[in-house]
Amino acid sequence: MTTTRTIRIRELNDVFRTTWLTGKVLLTSGIQNLPDTTQLRIVEAVQSFDVFTPDNDPHGEHDFGAVSVDGHRVFWKIDYYDRTLQYGSDEPDSPSVTKRVLTLMLAEEY
Repeated sequence: MTTTRTIRIRELNDVFRTTWLTGKVLLTSGIQNLPDTTQLRIVEAVQSFDVFTPDNDPHGEHDFGAVSVDGHRVFWKIDYYDRTLQYGSDEPDSPSVTKRVLTLMLAEEY
């Protein structure tokens, strides 16, 4: 069942994932060690990702995905922290108290 809260979280996650303007983005060393052109294609694939299904998005929050780029399987995940990035946030639907962190990693780094 999709709630108003879930819809708000999904909207905030989609804005962040597609623009990278409302949170912090982390690239693992595996991603950073790839050629710049591959990194750019990964960024484009993550920002344009829209294949959310009950299998990869069971809570409907659009907070996880996987893409394949240049032979690399890449996972991305959005996590919710307090504004100081010290603790997890219990209110991911409230940008006034929550900072989003998007991590991109090679599947083998998981």
